[in-house]
Amino acid sequence: MNQLKRACALLLSLGLTLSLAACGSGGAQPSGTADTTPAPLETAAPEPTPTPAADPYDAVKNYWSADQLTQAWGPDQVVEHLFFHPVIAYPKYAFTDSSASQAQKDGLDDWMVTVDEYNKILNNLYERGYILVRMEDVWTETSDGTGVPHMVRNTLMLPEGKKPLVISFDDVNYYDYMLAEGFTSKLVVGDDGQIWAQCTDPYTQETFLTQDLDATPILDNFVLEHPDFSLNGAKAIFSLTGYQGILGYRTQNDRDIAAGSPDRPAFEAYRQSEIDAVKPVIQRLKETGWTFGSHTWGHINLSTKSLEVVKNDTERWAEEVGSLVGPTTILFYPHGARPDGNDDVKQTGPMFQYLQSMGFRVFASVGIESYSKIKTDISAVICDRLHPDGTTLRKQRDRYLQFYDAKDIIDLEVRPDLGVNWD
Repeated sequence: MNQLKRACALLLSLGLTLSLAACGSGGAQPSGTADTTPAPLETAAPEPTPTPAADPYDAVKNYWSADQLTQAWGPDQVVEHLFFHPVIAYPKYAFTDSSASQAQKDGLDDWMVTVDEYNKILNNLYERGYILVRMEDVWTETSDGTGVPHMVRNTLMLPEGKKPLVISFDDVNYYDYMLAEGFTSKLVVGDDGQIWAQCTDPYTQETFLTQDLDATPILDNFVLEHPDFSLNGAKAIFSLTGYQGILGYRTQNDRDIAAGSPDRPAFEAYRQSEIDAVKPVIQRLKETGWTFGSHTWGHINLSTKSLEVVKNDTERWAEEVGSLVGPTTILFYPHGARPDGNDDVKQTGPMFQYLQSMGFRVFASVGIESYSKIKTDISAVICDRLHPDGTTLRKQRDRYLQFYDAKDIIDLEVRPDLGVNWD
């Protein structure tokens, strides 16, 4: 009987030991039994935060340090001002092969430069010590505590040996006629975040993006290569109309389409798509030193139009162009025509007063020198700009020698055989 009890106790003890061994944390798993012990969690390494790519134009904005700006350019010293129209990308087509009338071709020869001529002019300006400055840094409106606002010419602090230069570009709208006569067609922001021009080769009809055939990206790249050509990142001013949109985008409002017309919804949808497309272009241009001025909405002659016409035109510019590029204090006279005539220094008529009341303070015409004068009876500046183009390259070489020698610039191999008045 005792032997039977001992045998039962031995079996019970053995079963209990095996059971504890099977359940223990360090015990071996029976064959064929799944391991239900949870695996330790692995913590994923955090993704590194990408470093934003540096804007290449930051190097231009910061090229000159304050301690390098030791040359004072005072109010009595001239700030030169040159203006261009859009440059001709395909001169042989523009002057010879296009279907444009001879009068149109002659107009291109009179008022435009080719891409090659433009590149030569930029190099000459740089080599002769010019530096780009902002018009807004040249002129300021102040009251000097008198309560009566007036304009003052600021003293510019420049690097030693440099001479200030303002550049402006008229009609950077890419009008329909330009698209058929050897010009680029619009400005765009490329995949690299920089400004490019869209262009259609007039011979092959291939459409592509370029930075070599348009004045804007050419100047952008020139300043990147020569950051000492710009003071604090300054570039140039776009002098814009509005009747065929801006910068190659048809943003204008067609008031001939009535609000209730069945054509109105499609027109508004297209116009809005153009507005949406041009906004990032404007933003990038502003980021990289470009500014904007008015050339009137309809490119109107201010010396012949009525005040009523000018008011309507000014309101349209503010509505259709100013709403996109922002307000401006600069008005560039179309055709160089002054509203008060050539005696605008001594008189200020109702039209000038109206335009000044709309926020304009710098009124730029066209002349034979970079002239400027502060008006004393109203807060405004009147000034003239010089115009590198076919007319001055052929006929006014002496007046531009401080910038370049026309003999080294003009491309007589592609321009019409109209001669020059210098040896």
